[in-house]
Amino acid sequence: NIKPYNVEQYMILDQTARRNLELTETIRDRKRKGSLLWAIDRTSTAMGARLLRIWVEQPLIDIEDIKFRQNAIAELKENFIDRQELIRLLKNIYDLERLSGRLALGQVNARDLIALISVLEKIEPLKNSLSSFSDPYLKKLFEELTLLPNLLELLKESIVDDPPITITEGGIIKQGFNPQVDEYQNATKYGKDWILNLEQQERDKTGIKSLKVGYNRVFGYYIDVRKSNLDNVPDHYIRRQTLTNSERYITDELKEMEEKILGAEQKLINLEYELFLKIREETMSYVAELKNNAQIIAQIDVLSSLAELADLENYCQPEVNHEFDIKINSGRHPVVEQMLEAGEFVPNDVYLNNSDKKVMILTGPNMAGKSTYMRQTALIVLLAQIGSFVPADSAVIGITDRIFTRVGAADDLAAGQSTFMVEMTEVAQIMRNSTSRSLLILDEIGRGTGTYDGLSIAWSVIEHIVDEQYINARTLFATHYHELTDIVATTQGVFNCHITATNQDGKIKFLYHIEEGAAGQSYGIEVAELAGVPDSVVNRSRNILYQLEKDNKGRRLTIKNVARPLDGQLDLFSAAQTFNQSNKVIERLKNIDMDYISPVDARNILEELIAEAKGKK
Repeated sequence: NIKPYNVEQYMILDQTARRNLELTETIRDRKRKGSLLWAIDRTSTAMGARLLRIWVEQPLIDIEDIKFRQNAIAELKENFIDRQELIRLLKNIYDLERLSGRLALGQVNARDLIALISVLEKIEPLKNSLSSFSDPYLKKLFEELTLLPNLLELLKESIVDDPPITITEGGIIKQGFNPQVDEYQNATKYGKDWILNLEQQERDKTGIKSLKVGYNRVFGYYIDVRKSNLDNVPDHYIRRQTLTNSERYITDELKEMEEKILGAEQKLINLEYELFLKIREETMSYVAELKNNAQIIAQIDVLSSLAELADLENYCQPEVNHEFDIKINSGRHPVVEQMLEAGEFVPNDVYLNNSDKKVMILTGPNMAGKSTYMRQTALIVLLAQIGSFVPADSAVIGITDRIFTRVGAADDLAAGQSTFMVEMTEVAQIMRNSTSRSLLILDEIGRGTGTYDGLSIAWSVIEHIVDEQYINARTLFATHYHELTDIVATTQGVFNCHITATNQDGKIKFLYHIEEGAAGQSYGIEVAELAGVPDSVVNRSRNILYQLEKDNKGRRLTIKNVARPLDGQLDLFSAAQTFNQSNKVIERLKNIDMDYISPVDARNILEELIAEAKGKK
């Protein structure tokens, strides 16, 4: 089932982008939960789930094709009752795509054909349900979905409702389908009924109440008599087998009936097998129609799934056009949003174009949401181009031919490459293959080498991206190099944004909101403290930072600048600690209301303040 693939019809996503955007599995543990596919999949069938994955991995770049899907999803979204009926019919539909594949190879059994009956029975109500929609795509699916009444009739009349797995042991063909099968089935049934009656007849004739008639594959049918009753055995009984506690006999009459029963059974098995092969061969002639129906059912499922998603998660229909703007109002990350409580996710705007806002330099502390913001932008663009609605209040997406990501890195030991080499290899790939219609997601370019080298590389990469002679691509560029924010003064098309955070009582609080302008500070030490770094390390870090900010005036950092003070000297942290204690005393004094305090309380508070000022509390 090979299909031609035209690369010019689809957005190009290399393996790095697929991995970094976590389209089908997470980076950390390679599980489906937490991926984009996990977040958006509301499909009811295995066929639909596979097709949705294909759509996610192959976003469209033809606007008419995108709108064709969008409009179908829009009508499904607006018609809740009809959509729910479609979803109800789709549930529990057997995997017709895989079944028709096995059928084409002649590898189906009777149970597979029963499963096919269940699918064929749902096609007519599914088609009737589709008839209520007016969208061109949905009408096309309605017209192409094929009823196969002759095949359905053949299968329902020929195959028993609960057949065995094997096709060589009989029990497959329904009574009434073939006269010869009926004759053998009746012969077998009559013979077995005769055997059951024989046991009671022989008990009555011989007076042996414990007499039994049995069967095994080696000796066939037999009459079993316990040794205590051997004196009552008639002369016409023929001994067949001696056991410890009993003797087994046959009679001429029993032998004759055995031949009839076993002969009929074997003939029945052989005939049923031949008939099944003919039924399967006849069914194989419908493979093309079945595969076509499987593809249509998958499309109905995916469109209904995306409509359900848009309705439940409050997605909007994006405008996709030939312009270069990416304008997203209150965009949300489709995966992270679903992992948080309702209303917890902080939405953000995005605006990129190919003139004055080509490259956004994004600064802010670690864990504040820079990577989430950049990935959500890429995912919204991708969702828009598969024809889906997107998690935003509104969105305008200029068609994007490729999404590149440079997010994080690790040593490639097998290839003998360091982290920095891996990073630069990925950057080189992006520089060589990006176009003005690409979207670049670049996180911490240059961090794998020295500060000045890294800053220089990051600066020149931005200049190359923004230059119309080279790439001129829309870019989100996250960095910790605050010096890089100065590039906006010399390079047109670059602008600064930062993710907000506040410092409350020495503790960092992330606000997760994007604002224009560079970040005022990095909050790196606060993040370290939040992560559980020991207090002694955090305090020493503040000491060093204070001295660096005070003394480092454009010259390189040396050990002497930040070496620990000698014993007896008041180090900077101690001074800062004393200052903090004084501040606490002052704050407490400010909050005392002299009109509402007793002399005893005043004395107690004064003693506490004196102790605190001396550093004893």
